Amino acid sequence: MSEVKNSRFKKILFIMTIIGPGLITVNAGNDAGGIATYASVGASYGYKMLWGLLLITFSLAVIQEMNARMAIVTGKGLADLIREKFGVKLALFAMLTLFIANFGVCIGDFAGIAASMELFGVTKYISVPVMAFAVWFLITKGSYSKTEKLFLAFTFVFFSYIITCFIVKPNWHEVLTATVTPTLKFDKAFILTFIGMIGTTITPYMQFYLQSSVVDKGIKLKDYKYEKLDVYLGAIWGDLVSFFIIVCTAVTLYKAGIQIDSAEQAASALRPLAGNYASILFGAGLFGASVLATMIIPLSTSYAICESFGFESGLNHKYKEAPTFYGIFTFMIIFSSVLVLIPHISLVGVMLATQEIAGMLSPVILIFMVVLINKKELMGEYVNNKVQNVVIWITVIFIVILSIILFVSPLIDLIFK
Repeated sequence: MSEVKNSRFKKILFIMTIIGPGLITVNAGNDAGGIATYASVGASYGYKMLWGLLLITFSLAVIQEMNARMAIVTGKGLADLIREKFGVKLALFAMLTLFIANFGVCIGDFAGIAASMELFGVTKYISVPVMAFAVWFLITKGSYSKTEKLFLAFTFVFFSYIITCFIVKPNWHEVLTATVTPTLKFDKAFILTFIGMIGTTITPYMQFYLQSSVVDKGIKLKDYKYEKLDVYLGAIWGDLVSFFIIVCTAVTLYKAGIQIDSAEQAASALRPLAGNYASILFGAGLFGASVLATMIIPLSTSYAICESFGFESGLNHKYKEAPTFYGIFTFMIIFSSVLVLIPHISLVGVMLATQEIAGMLSPVILIFMVVLINKKELMGEYVNNKVQNVVIWITVIFIVILSIILFVSPLIDLIFK
């Protein structure tokens, strides 16, 4: 009996060593821009976009599973496969897309640092330069793993939205009805917000990060079922938190007619739980999520670009040994933080806009992925099935159509005025 228990215990420990990349990747997506976007969705449109989140969750699970499968079968990262199978020119195009999307998200996360510290009376002209230097120093000179654990702990305060959601007692019948009933408005604000919701849930950064993480773990085909469980659980859990943020802000801010223009307004959604300490709770979580993302996103961008073009990369190298790697990282930190310091800029507006840009660019990376995973010479019997291909192509086409409507609708209004 004891041998059976030991065997089960060892199996559980083994599974826990595999599970991680999927959960971490999706949770990292709930950064400053993600939090601001979901809060804005609930505050501006109530429950009207919940159906979209449900579909996005399904798409995200399929896409993340594709990433994990490619990593396990090929043993290579996405950037490496794009260069190898499409050539240097298309790899350059993919990396440029990734850089633009990630640079925008990094700006949004420094805006998150600024907004969170303003809740404590600290001006962005102090908080942003100090944290930009701290992030750069900790990554290039200090211990990244210890710092990551510290700031990852901050993000757990956003589970307060789940508790708050039940305290404010939404009409669950209305919530569930909205979740399964599509509502789509063809106006610019609605479409931009919807694209932003997609952009913060299915980001170009996540696809590169997840695949590289699975490769680094060295997960084999025999353990593929456990990694599949990891990505499915990650997609469900990550978007479940997003669901409660939308419902919570819909009940509190949307019903009160409050639009999110500042971190203070977003913090007020937590008042039913935290009372006068809502700003402290929200500020701490937003700060932790923002700092964590400003470390991970520039770092993952440097890794992807260097991997794609064969440059030396890794924190174990000195600056002279990997100048391109450290140069990209430093550039993103300096310039994204400087842009946030522009006077009179809307910090929440920056966070929302960067997610919208990421959403519009995500189809580019998804197209590379779907072409790669359907190459039999690369994937063998592990190519996509018909259902998986249908899901990812519908996702790509849907985002492209929304983007086209977004740009064409002003012209139509101009013509028919």
